[in-house]
Amino acid sequence: MSDGSGTESLFTYGTLQLPEVQLDTFGHRVEGADEVLSGYRLEWTDVADERVAQLSGLDRHPILRRTDDPNDRVFGRVLHLTPEELDAADEYEVSLYRRAAVVLLSGIRAWVYVAA
Repeated sequence: MSDGSGTESLFTYGTLQLPEVQLDTFGHRVEGADEVLSGYRLEWTDVADERVAQLSGLDRHPILRRTDDPNDRVFGRVLHLTPEELDAADEYEVSLYRRAAVVLLSGIRAWVYVAA
């Protein structure tokens, strides 16, 4: 979600935090701030996309499932991306994920990739 400065806030909890994934996806490292998302739980899923698995070094990736239970919390980081960088993140994510709008524990509105 746009923060009014022309950037989009993206809550990341997995491979988009890895330096090699950021360099390939955005062309540079992106600093972020620690954040928490409540009402979701972290699970793991197989990723068949060879490029994504090779880039991350993992054949299983974390994925979020909505529970609406405020006791379920996922810890991650908020990245501030340009609209073009957010498009690049969309391209990196495989069809198992979809982008959704959320409100983080701090009150920040952000995008996040959740189970499709």
